[in-house]
Amino acid sequence: MMSGGGGMSDGNAGLRTVILAELIGTAVLVAVGLSFVILDFGPGGLASRLVPSAAWRRVITGFLFGATGGLIALSPVGKHSGAHINPAVSAAFWLAGKLSPTHLAAYVAAQLAGAVLGALPLLAWGRLGRAVDFGVTVPGPGIGLRFAFLGEAGTTFFLVAGLFFFLGRRRLRRFTPLLFPFLYAAMVFLEAPVSGTSTNPARSLGPEAVSGVWKAWWIYWLGPAAGTLMGVLVHRLPRLRRFEAEVAKLYHFEHDPFHIFRGGPPPASPSGPAGSQAEPAARDPS
Repeated sequence: MMSGGGGMSDGNAGLRTVILAELIGTAVLVAVGLSFVILDFGPGGLASRLVPSAAWRRVITGFLFGATGGLIALSPVGKHSGAHINPAVSAAFWLAGKLSPTHLAAYVAAQLAGAVLGALPLLAWGRLGRAVDFGVTVPGPGIGLRFAFLGEAGTTFFLVAGLFFFLGRRRLRRFTPLLFPFLYAAMVFLEAPVSGTSTNPARSLGPEAVSGVWKAWWIYWLGPAAGTLMGVLVHRLPRLRRFEAEVAKLYHFEHDPFHIFRGGPPPASPSGPAGSQAEPAARDPS
């Protein structure tokens, strides 16, 4: 009895550590990633003088935003949480059977809370930040809501499809964090004038909360939801089913001491209930 209770207590503590890491990772993504948005597009800023072309600044901003996410995945924070830092990514792993509904709910709550906390430091940008509403995502000038919705659905589809493409192939799996700088550079360059290229409800919520700008906010929930569903469905096509993501993480694939990221029950262990804390055998991430 005592052994089982201790294992459950340690498991709950481990889950809290994982969720806290996800909150921190999302906060860092919003604080750092949107600081690049403010620096690159705030009127009169240094970036606008150094790179007059708005198109090239979109490329640079997308690359730096994606690189921020990739570095979080490589960091100790990503080692613990898997660095989803996006409800759409967590939902994709859940739909793929690699994350339980309970863990999905905990992840989304942590991501939303982390996004709001991460947006608070953006207020330090003052007038420069307010000029771009602290990086809030809204449909572009003259863009209808339908096209903005399709833009969010399309970019999220490419995010999820690209993520599963890398994770489902052993030779590419270790390079998954490198996907994001180049993917976001391309997507922000092409699609940002349509919807702002969020692909992430948490990323949109943070600046909405601190700026008070909620224009067409629902697009940044329903669009990513539709794109996530399409990405998972495409990955389930017969020719692609064999390329299955084994673990709901972007890196540090072997680290899962609390059996959160593989979608199944903890492996049997001769050590009894407390053995559920044992880290599973490492799998070759290559």
